[in-house]
Amino acid sequence: MAKPHKDRKSFASASSTYFVTASTWGHRSLFQIEPMARLFLDTITHYQDSGKYSLHAFVLMPDHFHMLLTPWQGFTLERVMQFIKDGFSYRVGKELGLKTKIWERGYSGHPIRDMADFTNHVGYIREKTVKTGLAGAPADCIYCSAYPGFDLDLTPQEPQSSSSGIAAQLKLCPPPPGDGQRFSTPPLHPSSCHNGTRGRRRWS
Repeated sequence: MAKPHKDRKSFASASSTYFVTASTWGHRSLFQIEPMARLFLDTITHYQDSGKYSLHAFVLMPDHFHMLLTPWQGFTLERVMQFIKDGFSYRVGKELGLKTKIWERGYSGHPIRDMADFTNHVGYIREKTVKTGLAGAPADCIYCSAYPGFDLDLTPQEPQSSSSGIAAQLKLCPPPPGDGQRFSTPPLHPSSCHNGTRGRRRWS
């Protein structure tokens, strides 16, 4: 069942969209473990729903993730990444009972410059699992926003009077594929990149 959209008026004055990457501690393939992968998706959609950021695209790889996001008004990128990384680590301990270090220190964040830059990074995320041999097509992997069913915020919002800048350009971005539903725990699918049935190799 589709979740209702939150009131996103407070997002109107958000300024920057970022392509962010963070890796697991020692580049271990933690997200090859299905409960870990599902919990991470639930974590990032939870903070999206609770008004920390708008989520435009993401892909979860065995040992790192990429996200294209825009912090909401009042939140810095550093704070948003703290929510994601620390929040996930806390839930791993509480819900999965695992006491282990999860993340490498820090993250990388690339500010999106314009519509072309935004589109290029959306494409990079969509094709990541295909290019690395984890899936036969972008929509085959349930741990990528290209998989139908995720409720994404494809276009950062800006006041209607704005006619220039990245946010104004991003209003032109087409809607994502899928039916607009978000799954906090994505449904299993025989073509999932997680189980390697369609990809050229398993996660390792």
